[in-house]
Amino acid sequence: MNVTKFAALALMVTLIGASLAIAQDAKPGAKPAASPAEAPQLPPGWTAADLQAFMHAATPGKMHERLVADVGVWHGKNTMWMSPGAEPIKSDSTSTVTAIMDGRFTRCDMKGEMPGMGPYNGLLIAGYDNITEKFVSTWIDNMSTSFANGEGELSKDGKTLTWTFDCNCPLTKKPINMRQIETVTGPGTKTLEMFGTDPKSGKEYQMMRIELTKAK
Repeated sequence: MNVTKFAALALMVTLIGASLAIAQDAKPGAKPAASPAEAPQLPPGWTAADLQAFMHAATPGKMHERLVADVGVWHGKNTMWMSPGAEPIKSDSTSTVTAIMDGRFTRCDMKGEMPGMGPYNGLLIAGYDNITEKFVSTWIDNMSTSFANGEGELSKDGKTLTWTFDCNCPLTKKPINMRQIETVTGPGTKTLEMFGTDPKSGKEYQMMRIELTKAK
C-alpha cells in the first residue's frame, strides 16, 4: 500500500472513530468517549455535514434491526433440483444466525448433508449498507472456492427480501447471477427460494427451496 492510500485509510478510520464517539455521546446515559480537546480536528475544507455523513454511514438503523431479528437457530427442509425437470433431492439443514459488529451485521452458519456428496457447510455474512441503501452479503461454502456476493432489496411490506448474487460458473468460466427470494410466511417461519441459469440450456430454473422454522 502506498503512502497516499495509507494516509487516506488512516483519515477514514479516524473520522469514523470520531463519528462513533459523537453518536455514543448522544445516547442517554452513555459515557463520554472523548473530550472536545481529544476529538480529532477536521481536515481543511471539511464541514460538520461531512462528519455527519460518516456518522450516518456508521450507525445501525431499522434495516439492521430487521436482520438482527433473525438471530437464533433455524431448521430447514430442503428441496434441490440439479437441472430443469430433474427429480427433487430432499435433505435437512440447520442455520444458526448470530449478530456481529454490535448489530451492524449478521453471521449465518448453515450445516446439512448434500446427498451423495457428504456434509455441507456454508457461511453468510449479511448487512445493510447505509450508503447504497441496499442489503449486502457474501457467501462461501465447503463445496466451492469462490465468493458469491449479494445485493438485496426489501419489499414495501417488509416481508420479501430479494437478493441477486454474482458468482462464476464452473462450466462456462463466466460470471453469472443467481436470484434468492426470502419470504416471511408467519411468526418464526419463512421460505428461501433460489433461481439460477442452467449452463446447458441458458434458461433460468428453480435450484432450491428451503422451508425454514425458527427454534423456540
